[in-house]
Amino acid sequence: MPGAGTFRQDFAASVVVALVALPLCVGVAVASGVPAELGIVTGVVGGLVTGWFRGSSLQVSGPAAGLTVLVYEAVRAYGLPALGVLVLAAGLLQLGMGMLRLGRWFRAISVAVVYGMLAGIGLVLIAGQLYALGGVTAPGHTLAKLGGVPGLAAGADWAAVALGGATIAVLAAWPMVPARLRIVPGALVGVAAATAVAAVLNLPVEKVRVTGVLEAVAPPGWADFGVLASVGAVGTVIALSLIASAETLFSAAAVDRMHEGPRTEYDKELIAQGVGNSVCGILGALPMTAVIVRSAANVEAGARTRASRVLHGAWLLLFAVAFPQLLEIVPLAALAGVLLHAGWKLLPARAVAGLWRTHRGEAVVLLVTASAIVVTNLFEGVLIGLGLAIAKAAWETSHVHIEEVWEGGELSVRVVGNASFLRLPKLLDALDALDALPDGKPVRLDLSGLRHMDHACLTALEGWERKRAPLPGREGVI
Repeated sequence: MPGAGTFRQDFAASVVVALVALPLCVGVAVASGVPAELGIVTGVVGGLVTGWFRGSSLQVSGPAAGLTVLVYEAVRAYGLPALGVLVLAAGLLQLGMGMLRLGRWFRAISVAVVYGMLAGIGLVLIAGQLYALGGVTAPGHTLAKLGGVPGLAAGADWAAVALGGATIAVLAAWPMVPARLRIVPGALVGVAAATAVAAVLNLPVEKVRVTGVLEAVAPPGWADFGVLASVGAVGTVIALSLIASAETLFSAAAVDRMHEGPRTEYDKELIAQGVGNSVCGILGALPMTAVIVRSAANVEAGARTRASRVLHGAWLLLFAVAFPQLLEIVPLAALAGVLLHAGWKLLPARAVAGLWRTHRGEAVVLLVTASAIVVTNLFEGVLIGLGLAIAKAAWETSHVHIEEVWEGGELSVRVVGNASFLRLPKLLDALDALDALPDGKPVRLDLSGLRHMDHACLTALEGWERKRAPLPGREGVI
């Protein structure tokens, strides 16, 4: 049991984390096209349910900006009642992966693909929230949103733009204020200031719509499970589970570097996320992931045990039940400002610059992944990025070259490296160059230097050897 001093630290940290989480929960929900209260419900589940598990003691879960795009597309395609089914199925899939001890494998995903995924999400998020900032209805597809940005000024509500811009300014400047003031989260300060200005000046800007927590929670019915018969819905479930799991476990690795406490147990954390998302699905709420912003706030606020994240869920529940009417005075433009800032921070400009100087192939994978997400969608974009990363790795590991050594009157042709179909054209060109030798000239093919050879290369080498028969027996064929 934690001592009194530890509990005081956890109690204080839980208040800070709840204040950080509140505007993010509401903003993510609004950007996802669902009632604002559902974001708070997911935050509550992230604390009161997932918070009890031992996977990662200081990591905090809730609705994340990284899933906003996928959830918005799912709600638009299948309707809000189907969201609970998709989230429940994703949670059960996460639970199964955790029980099968697959959590550690997420660390094998190419870092370039992860950065590309975050960059693509950031670009899509920014494209959508620019319209929310100006109070303008956004087109459906990301490319259309980007194409319509130059014309936004003509139809924008400039009062809303000013409120959102001021919120972004507060968020950008907050890290520079004295440390004693930063105890209050910048997102909360920015939203509160914009809300106060809108109320005092009675600005006619659009506000958050509130229906009440109990009214917003809508468990899926049996008929809603029919959506899983759709291939697209199954793809959405897989995308939700994989992206949520990857974001959670990468966040865990980052949080572990921020404190000296127990390290994350990846499979247990994956099980915890699966249970949390299953509960969110049953309640018809948003999916959850571990969120680095809240987790970092938890560590920096002095949290020592998982009690802080459980208590943060209790604070969110108390707010949602006791003060839901406060949400009705929050301008949507202020939340759009919070999410625009979050989207900007997802763009890995330094990572791209660093990779371009040292590993240009990785930088290309990152940029292609991000571009594919913008052009297609999150799931297909990530698959394209993974495919490119795998192809790049296969190409880089399939080095093969030919050494020609005359030994007396016999030519020894030694093939060295990894012979795969990717390098077959180079291998055949080198062997064909030997055809200029007179027929019957002794040639010995030595494959003892090969570390790997696939069937395509084996077939090609056997064909070349038969063509130059009669030849001495091959040595060292793998």
